[in-house]
Formats: sequence, C-alpha cells, structure tokens
Amino acid sequence: MTLGALDRPLLVVVGGGGVGKTTLAAALGVVSAEAGTDTLVMTFDPSRRLKDALGVGEAAGDAEAPAPLAAPGRLDVSLLDARATFDRLVAKYAPDRAAAERVYRNRFYRDLAGSLAGILEYMAVERLFEVSSRGAYGRVILDTPPTRQALDFLEAPDRVVGFLDSGAVKLALAPWFDRAGKFRRPPGFALARKGVEALLDRVVGAGLLREMAEFFEAFAPLYGGFRERAQAVRALLRRPDTAFLLVSGPGDARVADTMHFARRLGAAGHHLGAVIVNLVHPEVPVPPPDASPAVREGLSLLAALGERDRRGLADLTALLGPGHRPVALALRPEPPADLAALAVLGRDLLARLRPA
Repeated sequence: MTLGALDRPLLVVVGGGGVGKTTLAAALGVVSAEAGTDTLVMTFDPSRRLKDALGVGEAAGDAEAPAPLAAPGRLDVSLLDARATFDRLVAKYAPDRAAAERVYRNRFYRDLAGSLAGILEYMAVERLFEVSSRGAYGRVILDTPPTRQALDFLEAPDRVVGFLDSGAVKLALAPWFDRAGKFRRPPGFALARKGVEALLDRVVGAGLLREMAEFFEAFAPLYGGFRERAQAVRALLRRPDTAFLLVSGPGDARVADTMHFARRLGAAGHHLGAVIVNLVHPEVPVPPPDASPAVREGLSLLAALGERDRRGLADLTALLGPGHRPVALALRPEPPADLAALAVLGRDLLARLRPA
C-alpha cells in the first residue's frame, strides 16, 4: 500500500477549526507507517488532542515519542515546545556561550519574546525544519493550527526575512541608552533629550525600553543565522515534493473560507495536493407518510443536512475546477479514538484519493 498522490516526504495538513484536521493528520500517519515508511506526525494544535488519538502522553513534548503501533514503519509523534526551540536557535547562532547567556538572561526574552505575534508560528516552522533536515523520517506529516493561525504559520518565514531586511532592526540597534542606562539621542536622530526619557517612562516604561534595547543588541550577532534559516524554511515549504492537504468542513458556508485558503496557498507558491471535505452528512430519503412524527422529524433534519452538504460540495467542485476535485469523507458514527480506527479512516481517505 502506498499513499498515492500523497506519497511525499512532507505533508502539511491545513484548514479551519472543527473540521477533523488533527484526526486526518493522525490517520495519514498510521497508514504511512503501515506502508513501511518511518513517519513523524507533528502538531502545533494548542489543545494537543493528537497525543490522545495516537496513544502518546506528555513525552511527545519537544522530542519525538513512539506510538504503540505494530507496523513495518515506525510512527512517532511530536508536539511543539516553542521556547525550547527558540533556546536551541539562540545557542546555535550565538558566537559564543556568553552571547547566548546574555540573550537568555534578558527579561524581554524570558517574559515576552516567546509570545509575541509571529514568534510562536516561526518556532513551529523552525521545529519542522529541524526534523526534516535530520533525515530520520521518510515522511513528516504536519498538523497546523486553524485557518487564520495557519496562514500566520505559513507566512512566518517571509515575515522574519522581511523584518531582518527592514529598517526596524537598524532603528532598534541604535544606541538609545548609555552604559549607565540613561536615554541619549543616537547619531542621526533629531530628538531632544530633555523630557524624552520622562515621557517614555510615563507612556511605555523606560525600564522595559532599556531591556528591549539590550535584547536587540544581544540578539544582533544572531540575525545572519536567523535570516539564513528563515530562507531555508521558506524554500522547504515551497518545494515541489511538499504537498498541502486542505481540509474543509461540509456545507456551503465553508466554501468561501476553503477557496480563500486554496488561493492563498497558490499565490504563495505552495503545492496543493488534495482538498478534503470532511464530516459530510449522508443523503437520506424523504420519510414515508406513515412514519411516526419523531421519525419524520429526525429524517427530515438528516435530509436537510445531507442536501446542504451536497450543495456545498457541488459549489466547491465547480470553483476549484478539474485540477483539484474535492474528496468527500462521510461523517462517522463515532470519531476515531484509537490506532485501529485511525487506520480505517486513513485507508478510506487513500481509496477516495485514487483516480477513478
């Protein structure tokens, strides 16, 4: 058994929240290992539901933890620890241990840097690059956050490169404070010193500004390495053998969001491997006239949901065109909760992805 159209070394599963994206990533990991490929499933989902479906615990933090699967290939699971990843990057690109320790001790780094907009997303792609570059797995399957956060995740390398190439870094590295911690006017900046420090102290807090300035100064030797790594991550996500699996929920209300994501992927140079419409309600017949009121009400509701999902699938098919015909996966009585059920789901998905 092979993964057919999804037989790629890197699969990135993207989509909105509540569409079963994490479950499908897990299912693909199981069938990939069953096919004999050493596979790693990574998730950056804050709920960390993946560890429950795959039978791994907190050991799957920043290191890979084995799933209890008897298969020709190995199946490991990893959850993101953004701060540990950031710390490793600092150690890698600092010119010496003292420079790294200077960054680690900075309060701005300890308290703020790990939660600033874009940092967590960039640490996610950095962790992905670490794993991919080691070559320990024949396939890596990445489960990303919901749609808007996933777009942040995909754009994180571009934002890092753009920031490091912008004038913001030069501005931040200007000598705003002297060795005594007093505000001073850097050369080339037409600012009056009198009253400026008091104003900054009232509006922002001079102590915080000093620590931010120290952070950028301590971080300066690392910029070259970060820029180089961000460019490598950007190239990894755009490689021809990296495929994106776009997962959507059923119904016509999901069509606009799915099309928006598909177009953003194409515009960014990413390769769309498949579009999956998950949790589709079955079409049911109209209840017979002699059915009880409760049965008629229940079947009428199911019929309405089935018609809604059929209409949404038809609209999405027409908009995507023949190159990316969406695959429908039916809503199951119970969500997969163990490795055996995940394997069944994964095999069903692969069967539906095969050309007719």
